[in-house]
Amino acid sequence: MTYDVHAHIVPMELMRLLRRRGHEYGIEVIHDDSGEELLRLAGRKVIGPFPRELYDLEARMRAMERGGVDTQVVSHRTDFSAYALDPEAGSRYARAFNRILAEEVSRYPGRLMALGTVPLQNPGAAADELGYIVGELGMVGVEIATTVDGVHLIDAGLDPFWKVANELRCLILLHPYDPLGGYDLSRYFLSNVFGRPAESTVAMGHLLFGGVLERYPDLVLCMVHGGGYMPYQIGRWVKGYKMAPHLTARHISESPLEYVRRLHFDTLLHVPEALAFLLDLVGPTRVVVGTDYPYPMHERTPVAFVDSVPRLTDEAREMILHGNISRILEGIRR
Repeated sequence: MTYDVHAHIVPMELMRLLRRRGHEYGIEVIHDDSGEELLRLAGRKVIGPFPRELYDLEARMRAMERGGVDTQVVSHRTDFSAYALDPEAGSRYARAFNRILAEEVSRYPGRLMALGTVPLQNPGAAADELGYIVGELGMVGVEIATTVDGVHLIDAGLDPFWKVANELRCLILLHPYDPLGGYDLSRYFLSNVFGRPAESTVAMGHLLFGGVLERYPDLVLCMVHGGGYMPYQIGRWVKGYKMAPHLTARHISESPLEYVRRLHFDTLLHVPEALAFLLDLVGPTRVVVGTDYPYPMHERTPVAFVDSVPRLTDEAREMILHGNISRILEGIRR
């Protein structure tokens, strides 16, 4: 049994809704010069185009079979979180999106599970929506972006959301979006190969040193792309905690490494040596399979990749492929 916790989806029914009624949420469907669909959010932010595989469930099932994946825990393409929308419209959009996604995954019981979206630009509504998607729709958690329309998570007033997430102990997938806004990463594919893991690292730095992990110790947070650069520079975080506590220890009471070992990380690291290092650092109980389906960087044979890690024990392998996610799912308080 293998779970993939990092796989993206856009229900076709959502696109049909936005073509008909997107204006009710502040979303306009437009087209680029080649005819591909794009979305304009709140009259200013344009996202897209979108790979066809995001919509095609049969192609998804075939890809899962080829990769040895039994169940995908699917989440939206991150810009479909639509944090740029007006808070009230964003709340209505999130509710519509989540209902459509719940219906979509219900067509493939046992093969698909869902992470919903919540309107983080409206923290109280985000807390309510999280309770709804987990308690009423049966979702297993939520995907959130690393910023809220350009605002760092630590500055977005998200305590109502964190409180509910902490109580539910549902899965929170932290995913980069708009990598390192303000930097020109347009050349050499840098926005992807460098910017996305860097964006996640900055976000987790804020959450850790800002005390979110201290105040909400039962959060079940999973970082994609193997945790960005944070696991591989954690020694520097620990050194800073010791040498400059007036700056680094204002909101935390333990070494940064202790908080890092409470997080979860996906396997999307592309070379087995990097995954082996991550496993040595945080232990096999904190690592889960992630593929980033269906994007160009996605891992097409995730089970084979895990099996390529040197000196991997059978026990660790089983934890990574399914044991850790099974434990998380069993621990959700609905």
